[in-house]
Amino acid sequence: MTSEKFTVEKVLSIQRWTNNLFSFTMTRPAHFKFTAGQFARIGIMVDGELIVRAYSLVSSPYDEILEFFSIVVPDGAFTSRLQHLKVDDELYLEKIPYGYLTLARYQQPAPKDLWLLATGTGLAPFLSMLQDFSTWQHYQQIFLVYSVRSQAELAYVARIKEIHESFGENHPNFCFIPVITRDATATLNQRLPILIENGQLEQVAGQNFNVDSSHIMLCGNPEMVEDTKEALKRRGLKMNRRGEGNIAVENYW
Repeated sequence: MTSEKFTVEKVLSIQRWTNNLFSFTMTRPAHFKFTAGQFARIGIMVDGELIVRAYSLVSSPYDEILEFFSIVVPDGAFTSRLQHLKVDDELYLEKIPYGYLTLARYQQPAPKDLWLLATGTGLAPFLSMLQDFSTWQHYQQIFLVYSVRSQAELAYVARIKEIHESFGENHPNFCFIPVITRDATATLNQRLPILIENGQLEQVAGQNFNVDSSHIMLCGNPEMVEDTKEALKRRGLKMNRRGEGNIAVENYW
């Protein structure tokens, strides 16, 4: 199975953000093509058995390497081992990407304002999208909302600024909105569904959700995704089906 479905790649670098959050890069085979927002299936060999998990790509579709953002699950069969990665370690990469959390899924409404709402490692596919020039060309306004528990978990902040400067060419209508749920001094410190219900998220963004113009993507903790989706639906926004609707989420399996 491994020779038919997977290639063996090497770890190139590791970035540790906190005790339970880290990023890593690996070699990219020439045949591996993906669309911004998609995920890959990565495997590690444990006692002769290949264990595989889905990981959204942080990388631009045009990068020469592949980058991923991971959380450590205590006693997890996969991440408890993955967290000990070292440069030059080998990982298995399934030859084809997966997933439909891509901007191409939107047909109606036409692109105008894009909302990317993430918790934790759910930030990954949105970083990939923002490293695609077409994203900046198609949307007049882009809001990246990143919710974490503590300031220390607010990863990739410097990279987000670099992406805006490099790919968005200082796009005047880009807004990065951090949410820190366990910091009472943070401007926004409640869960995303609550911030939608009470209007605080739109107030800070200076823009309202609009059924006729908003594309809204959710990625991260499954409970957040479900609760946020329902909060948006109560505002009249609709799930994206067959190209039509506002709200898009990813199903990893």
